[in-house]
Amino acid sequence: MSNLGIPSRESNYADWYNELVLKADLADHSAVRGCMVIKPHGYALWENMQRALDDMFKATGHVNAYFPLLIPKSFFEREAEHVAGFAKECAVVTHHRLIEKPDGKGLMVDPNAKLEEELIIRPTSETVIWNSYTKWIQSYRDLPILINQWANVVRWELRTRLFLRTAEFLWQEGHTAHATYDEAETEALTILDVYRRFAEDWMAVPVLTGLKSENEKFAGADHTYCIEALTQDVRAIQAGTSHHLGQNFAKAFGTQFQSAEGKLEYVYATSWGVSTRLIGALVMAHSDDKGLVCPPKLAPIQVVIVPMGRDEAARALTHPVADRIAQELIDLGIRVKVDKREKESPGFKYNYWEMRGVPVRIELGPRELESGQAVLARRDTGEKATVGLERVAEFARDLQATIQQSLRDRALAFREANTHRVDTWEEFAALFEGEGGGGFVVAHWDGTSETEEEISKRTKATIRAIPLKPLIPSDGEPGVCVLTGKPSKQRVVFAKAY
Repeated sequence: MSNLGIPSRESNYADWYNELVLKADLADHSAVRGCMVIKPHGYALWENMQRALDDMFKATGHVNAYFPLLIPKSFFEREAEHVAGFAKECAVVTHHRLIEKPDGKGLMVDPNAKLEEELIIRPTSETVIWNSYTKWIQSYRDLPILINQWANVVRWELRTRLFLRTAEFLWQEGHTAHATYDEAETEALTILDVYRRFAEDWMAVPVLTGLKSENEKFAGADHTYCIEALTQDVRAIQAGTSHHLGQNFAKAFGTQFQSAEGKLEYVYATSWGVSTRLIGALVMAHSDDKGLVCPPKLAPIQVVIVPMGRDEAARALTHPVADRIAQELIDLGIRVKVDKREKESPGFKYNYWEMRGVPVRIELGPRELESGQAVLARRDTGEKATVGLERVAEFARDLQATIQQSLRDRALAFREANTHRVDTWEEFAALFEGEGGGGFVVAHWDGTSETEEEISKRTKATIRAIPLKPLIPSDGEPGVCVLTGKPSKQRVVFAKAY
């Protein structure tokens, strides 16, 4: 245990993560099994993610809309691969009313209120959206449709963990319609790059981009692109996916348009999404045994000011100066909090805000005021600097970019140190022995689902990405499969995954 009562990462990474999420006030367990309550601090983090992503989507021509939570079961049955992929996770509404029990003790489902058609609580929205698109699309002039929605979804997971896998979660899902295959392909790759830039520039998490194998692609997609991050316990986490759906859903829903040449053609489609799982990825990429470490661009509070003083006279000196610095920071566009709690000691406050991941702390006491200075502490490194009061706000502002880059550089160095290239099965299997992660393992694969399944059965590692570009030039050269010895076109990335 650390001095804050959370396990260390080294002693028990899973318990460390679970306790951190709770004690950093990001989320709590709910009364509904597998669901979570996102607390204000965690939701503020999600809001910052939303704002950044929403701006990026709109900059690429997308608009927001909203579609129903409830989807007729018959819609799912139209696309066989899609329904097979989600059937086990679907929550189904069968009745629409409760009545009092005959004995007057509690409520029961009204047996006379059975729905004519059962409704699925959306696990994803392709089917209900394509029902609408079929009505909206008549001509090539109606294309493209570039729509995103911010919503919740329900997938009835049996094994859950806050943010990483819950029965209900928040996300965005984009759904687009195009006249040609190439236009849809451009869209899928455009969004993949949006996700990559968001992960690296905002979350400070370096990611691999690539194609999913047939075994790992989205149910109903022609092919799936992904971004994959590496956590501190050297496991992969899928941070976002972008799917080229081909004409599968258009054919299932009869979505056709008249081309400029007057021919009836089926529409090409994409769908893509990221979710509150990003918060889990952020926690696992950066945080430490003191709690959350949050990249400044996304931090709900970027600077906390702790004015000190044991008595009213001292507080009368430090509080006005703290308020003045806070206003200067606000004027510089910084999210700031002044902690004026009187019952808590400075040490308690330091630990409190460290647990919650605030990037910069300003310590301001009577002694600092006498010397015309303040002490600034960095959350990522713990380093402290003494700065003149007239420069404190600008110094704290400038530290934000420094910390953001430092976190990204540190995560990239960690990923590179835990990326391994192997050529033999003995080397491959050794990296995945036991319950540990193993990191990103770059190896040749013969391209068959059977081999992928056998590797997973033996090691619990799966193909996380078939890189769009070789990570290093030699990765793109042909070789022989690490398991079967059969020819391989290029190396792919394996890992154990969340």
